[in-house]
Amino acid sequence: MQQKKEIINKLRSSNLRPTKQRILIAKKLFDRKETFHFTAETLNKEINRKGQNKISLATIYNTVEAFKRAGHIREILTNNCKSYYDTNIKSHHHFYDPDSKKLTDIDYQEVIMKKIPNPPKGKKIKDLEVVISLQKK
Repeated sequence: MQQKKEIINKLRSSNLRPTKQRILIAKKLFDRKETFHFTAETLNKEINRKGQNKISLATIYNTVEAFKRAGHIREILTNNCKSYYDTNIKSHHHFYDPDSKKLTDIDYQEVIMKKIPNPPKGKKIKDLEVVISLQKK
């Protein structure tokens, strides 16, 4: 469980003022034991479902985007061009189930790539991420 001071430092390192709403968003994202996969919309529903917290969707989008730019979360694009976010920022891959709209982590070492194309001139490969889409048998 992250202390409030750690959450505030994470917000400030993302160039965000630690408002009550942003602290709540950060706690929802980072104060957990397991990786959290989410969209801005599902995060909005989870935060605002109890009726106690009223955080605008715009604040959620802006906070998520700032955390992404700061490297605190990763954006994962699925084959339906939907942005998912992941609190696990280490290199790894995913299974994506379009029926349940769920991502599941795959250890980086479990996917073996035999040939990776050369990057365009003047560029280098920063990371390699595989999203494997699933379907029912």
